[in-house]
Amino acid sequence: MNVRMRALAGHYAVARLAFDAPIPSWIRGDFVSITRTGDELSIVCDDDAIPNDVRAERNFRALVVEGPIPFDVVGVAAAITSALAAEKISVFFVSTFDTDYVLVKDDSFDRACRVLQVER
Repeated sequence: MNVRMRALAGHYAVARLAFDAPIPSWIRGDFVSITRTGDELSIVCDDDAIPNDVRAERNFRALVVEGPIPFDVVGVAAAITSALAAEKISVFFVSTFDTDYVLVKDDSFDRACRVLQVER
């Protein structure tokens, strides 16, 4: 599968709050994702926006799949995650209506870019 990807600037984190927590005012960044389930409220945003007392997995970099990706296209996420898994690179995947975002830890970012042939 031939998908084009590009790197986003900045560092990101994934915060976890209680499922019934209000949406916090500290959220900021050019890439933000807010997901609420019956178990949790997860927020992806600029790493330095999240207060130190909030549970978070930090130090991610982000790659974006050039979209929009039609809903009937099959296997985009599988192709990306399989290639990274083969190199033992863990991912946090976020999808929107138009495209997909792949977050990898900063120490794996250069390797992920090479594996996925991302121009930076």
